[in-house]
Amino acid sequence: MQKMISSKKNIIISLVIIVVLIFITGFIIYNNNFKEPVIEISYTEFMKKVEDDQINSISISDSSQLKGELKDGQQFVTDNPRIDGFKENMLTNNIKVEEVSVQYSTGQIILGIISIGAFVGLVVYMSKNNSQQVSKEYNKMSDIDTSTEQESNIRFSNIAGNEEAKENIMELVDFIKNPKKYERYGARMPKGIILYGPPGTGKTLMAKALASEAGVGFLAVSGSDFVQVYAGLGAGRIRSLFKKAKEKGKCVIFIDEIDAIGKKRDRGGLGGSDESDRTLNALLTEMSGFKGNEGIIVIAATNRLDILDEALLRPGRFDRQIEVGLPDLKARYEILKLYSKDRPIKANLSLKGIAEQTVYFSGAKLENLMNEAAINAARENSESISEYHIDKAFYTVIAGDEKKDRSNIKNLDKKITAYHEAGHTVVTKLLCPQNKVTKVTIIPSTKGAGGFSMNIPPDKMYNTKKEMINNIKIALAGRIVEELIFGADNVTTGASNDIQKATEILVSMIKHFGMSEEIGMINYDVLYGSQGRIDGKSAEITKSEMKRLYEETKIIIEYNIELIESIAESLLSKETLNEEDINLCIDKISKKSLN
Repeated sequence: MQKMISSKKNIIISLVIIVVLIFITGFIIYNNNFKEPVIEISYTEFMKKVEDDQINSISISDSSQLKGELKDGQQFVTDNPRIDGFKENMLTNNIKVEEVSVQYSTGQIILGIISIGAFVGLVVYMSKNNSQQVSKEYNKMSDIDTSTEQESNIRFSNIAGNEEAKENIMELVDFIKNPKKYERYGARMPKGIILYGPPGTGKTLMAKALASEAGVGFLAVSGSDFVQVYAGLGAGRIRSLFKKAKEKGKCVIFIDEIDAIGKKRDRGGLGGSDESDRTLNALLTEMSGFKGNEGIIVIAATNRLDILDEALLRPGRFDRQIEVGLPDLKARYEILKLYSKDRPIKANLSLKGIAEQTVYFSGAKLENLMNEAAINAARENSESISEYHIDKAFYTVIAGDEKKDRSNIKNLDKKITAYHEAGHTVVTKLLCPQNKVTKVTIIPSTKGAGGFSMNIPPDKMYNTKKEMINNIKIALAGRIVEELIFGADNVTTGASNDIQKATEILVSMIKHFGMSEEIGMINYDVLYGSQGRIDGKSAEITKSEMKRLYEETKIIIEYNIELIESIAESLLSKETLNEEDINLCIDKISKKSLN
């Protein structure tokens, strides 16, 4: 309705402008064509006519020209001499003289008035239009997507894993539905909850499930919605959001990626003038302004709890911080069962086996895995989703699709890749026997990998110093094998990611975990700030430690070079090895050494 009114208003304004333009054009045409013609004569000719008594009257002004009328009624203009005694001379010749100021014709006056009026009107209209545009920007938050219990079928039963986080949030359903029950005990409903954890773990799903279970409205926004170029607009949108929430009554406000506006204000006291700080202040004020028994709860999600401002995390703002972490083995199994429920899964498909392989997979990644497997099965018109489809989808998610055209790959490149991956595989088997090496391949992928070995560690709460050192050695193994087999001058760039990974692990051991005997138990982020770098002495210790681990790994590889060659030859022959193939190679070499 409002759009129709606005459209009619614009049409009326356009018609008025067209009418005014037609009027001005017509007036100019009339003024030029229908008024009495005026002739222009020279001053000499004018003086001759004065002597011949042909001039009836003249009008003298400060203008460069003077106007007059001949006795036959003809209007004329001539140069104004602007000399003393000119008027007396004219009067002496019986010519009527009229002294006037600079004259404008009626048409000019009307045209000037219309032009000024049109300009003023245009300025007022544009000013009003801009004001309305700014007002629309401030009110844009009113257009956020909302859903209610009837519109959403997401329940806590649709969310597997993170049972502790679910219990914490499910408790709020009773808070929203029965606030008087808790008022009797003097309990206050938490005003805000922050869900933190890695991406894809189900933070948004939990917020939606809370609103659906409680049967209240759901206002979903992103932190980036409040980051604007106009000063004060972000704060205005915050106020608009909370105003709408209060109009709805009981509801859940969900702010995703809150770190976009909630970062720590530690910029030397100058952050108060920053737009993001004004937005954060508005959020803090609004959260302090409503009562817990109003039935409004704010849920925020972030991947980085450590960078949020302390004022956000204090009681009375975001009272609870709930971790929504990566699912463990049992949770992964439950998630896989949930996403397999409506799909034609083959009867003998082991979801527990898939759960064991998918260490460090988030809920979103597991859903993507099952979806890719379903696509693979549909592409082949299979009756059901089999282990083959899951396996293919697994490596697609991890490394990308296999390249089909491999005709341009040189045999030397294949050989280098085979020995490189064999190095990773052997060192993993020797140093981390509890890890599963489920697949080794030299087939390039669409994600740019020349080949890869799938190293799956067991589910653990912690990583020990020994395990981290072993992971560094596994990462270094590929480059060391290249050096031993092909020579130091022929090593390739294929180890770039391995070197990065090894360096990151070692630096974390020194900077964060206090695992260096020379440096001691010091956290560099606390000592030098979050962006603190390792000093010169620590850098030398890091280099020395990496060199030592490199030499230790080299000894392991030299001692087991025959096993590496066996696996590399198998890779060149088959291109892809599974765990059984790898174990056969190990058994073969073991028996040979015993004989």
